[in-house]
Amino acid sequence: MFIEGKESVQNKTRRGVWARIMVRFYDKAQIDKNNMMFTAKQLRILLVPVIIEQLLNSFMGMADTMMVSQVGSAAISAVSLVDSINVLVIQVFSALATGGTIICSQYLGRRDEKDSNEAARQVALTVAVISTVIAICCILFRRPLLQLTFGEVERDVMENSVVYFLITAISFPFIALFSAGSAFFRAGGESKFPMRISVISNGLNIAGNAVLIFVFHMGVAGAALSTLFSRMFCAFVVFYYLRKPKQPIVLDHYLSIRPNFSLIGKILAVGIPSGIENGMFQFGKLAIQSSVSTLGTTAIAAQAMTIILENLNGMGGIGVGIALMTVVGQCIGAGRKEEARYYVVKLTLYGEIITICACLFVLAITKPVTFLAAMEPKSAAMCFQMVVAITIVKPFVWTLGFIPAYGMRAAGDVRFSMIYASLTMWLCRVVLCVYLIRFQGFGPMAVWIGMFGDWTVRAIGFTWRFFSGRWLKKQVI
Repeated sequence: MFIEGKESVQNKTRRGVWARIMVRFYDKAQIDKNNMMFTAKQLRILLVPVIIEQLLNSFMGMADTMMVSQVGSAAISAVSLVDSINVLVIQVFSALATGGTIICSQYLGRRDEKDSNEAARQVALTVAVISTVIAICCILFRRPLLQLTFGEVERDVMENSVVYFLITAISFPFIALFSAGSAFFRAGGESKFPMRISVISNGLNIAGNAVLIFVFHMGVAGAALSTLFSRMFCAFVVFYYLRKPKQPIVLDHYLSIRPNFSLIGKILAVGIPSGIENGMFQFGKLAIQSSVSTLGTTAIAAQAMTIILENLNGMGGIGVGIALMTVVGQCIGAGRKEEARYYVVKLTLYGEIITICACLFVLAITKPVTFLAAMEPKSAAMCFQMVVAITIVKPFVWTLGFIPAYGMRAAGDVRFSMIYASLTMWLCRVVLCVYLIRFQGFGPMAVWIGMFGDWTVRAIGFTWRFFSGRWLKKQVI
């Protein structure tokens, strides 16, 4: 009996310690498990389509690149150069869509459908105006912009770049509006529809590439036109369905939209910091690429394939983060801050499980992929070594460094994310990478050493931010 009593005391002590640990994550006493904002089923309905969409987009991007590569080295070089600019521009649109997601989801959490619809109207107007202005500037100054960005390149590459940039720039308003429209659906908890549209669009893009490149022999112009048509399709379909009345966010009477500068200010207050963070990330990638380019073709090829594979094993986790924005946004709007903390913890755990599985899957397919891509043995060996290192490190630090940040942004904590993420990106990832390559003679592994440092410092900083609770004290609406 004495032994049983002793064990009972020990068990209670253990439970007490665990309870004290868990309260640092969230306070169970303030959460009614019978009246949650999102049930387990609702989370699955929201999460799964977003994850699938992100994964399929990654696969489709790989397929798109491989098809263009069949045209020749000048074509693939042109597409690669222009896409480095296009990605930067699209990140701006994505940031504005993020602002829309956060504000609309908070209004929906408050059950204020009228203001949510009005916020969506202002996001659509803002995105349309900004994307159109950017598109016109890129179209008018495409050649000087390309020359300024990349300097002197081979004539064939430059001419292909000019053509590709012209046509893809025309598509900017359409991809911007599709990003915004998809964000409205996700803010309301509907993620299946954007996934379906994205899947159909990617399929149309690949089919268009096949016809225009291989049948009509239009080269990079064919690839660009296929991209333009698929983006037009996405924008028209998503905004057509936003007019339907039976959904959380309804957007109609487009021509009657007039600017509400107060609301636009709130959108930009969230969107601009996210845009700066994304932009700094892309500029950092360009700085790293310039250093990698000094290592020779073998290293460049190995690094290019490794980036594709690392991007693939992170897409599932990114999908969880995107869904988390909707969940936390609605919780904050409803005034359920402790529930928001709970969902950040829960979905970060989901993201960790998905990331581990994705890393193991990518590791398993690395050698077959490098073989099918006809990589040189030395490049393939380099790539495999880097993927092994990523598989070991990424599950420990990447999840904490990225997924909770999505939830904290949804609460309005965008400035901290912008400043801290930009600092870790440049001080850890860029500076360390450039130093190791240019001054210590490291190969492409230097990129990933810098990356691991960035992930680790991000994980520490965002974990501290979460426990501090300061991210819950921001106000968006």
